[in-house]
Formats: sequence, C-alpha cells, structure tokens
Amino acid sequence: MRKVKRKAVSPVIATVILVAVAITVAVAVAYWMGGIAGQYTKFEKVEFQTAVCTYDSTNTYWKIAVKLKNTGTAPATFVAAFISDVEVQNYDNDAVVAGQTSTNMTVTTTSIESGQTLAINFYIDLGYLSLSSGTTINIKIHSAGGMDYVKLVELV
Repeated sequence: MRKVKRKAVSPVIATVILVAVAITVAVAVAYWMGGIAGQYTKFEKVEFQTAVCTYDSTNTYWKIAVKLKNTGTAPATFVAAFISDVEVQNYDNDAVVAGQTSTNMTVTTTSIESGQTLAINFYIDLGYLSLSSGTTINIKIHSAGGMDYVKLVELV
C-alpha cells in the first residue's frame, strides 16, 4: 500500500486569504454603519428668507407675508403658529377675521422638504389686542420636530 502525501495550504497563502476576508468584512460593516448613521443624523433647519408687512387701510388689517426655506436635511412639518406668543386663532384661512388673527397655514399638513421654500400669510385685524403701526411683533412657527422658528416684524 502506497502512502499518499497531502500538502496543506502554505502559511503565506493562508495569511493572505485571512487578510482579504477581514478587509471585506470591515468594508461591509463600514457601509452598514454609514447607512445607520445617516438615518440618525438628519435634522430640520428652517430659515425666514423674507417677512413683509403691509397694511390694508380700506379693510383695516395687516398682512404679513413670510417666505421660509428648509436648509436642513430632513423635512419640516409645522403644527402651530403664534403672533407675539399667542397662538393664531384661525388656520387654513387666507383672509382676515374680524378682531382675530388668521393664517393660510394648515396645521399638521404644512411642511417643507429639504431645500424647498414655502410662503405663508398671516392676517391681523386692527382690533386685535389694540396693536398699532410701529409695534414690533414676533411671528413664531412651531414644528413637529420641536423646533421654534421666530421672526420679528414691525407693523407698518
């Protein structure tokens, strides 16, 4: 009976194979972790680009037209609006309401995707809180993400 000699893989080849497998696994884990990190690092950041106040002397109200831009990486959804820290009384209303405040913003459905802009109008009746021209008010918009975006506006 003849004896068969079996040769094993040389230590150099075994080391090369182990290093190649380790590098492949490391690259796969790095891509996976990068994907997870990207999901948790998205943020919303909304900026007021403009806020223009006009006064309608015929109908005695102020209209404040604001333009917002989302410069963050996540969409921003707005859930409330405030004028001088008092919540707007009438949402989804593109007209003035006697003695009250209103806005064309719709609660929970008004949102801005990343990189997009949005125009929102606010209306303040002359009889609301005895405001007068020259008064500075703040417009605040609250988002579902818990952020408040504030702009000071002088009534004309």
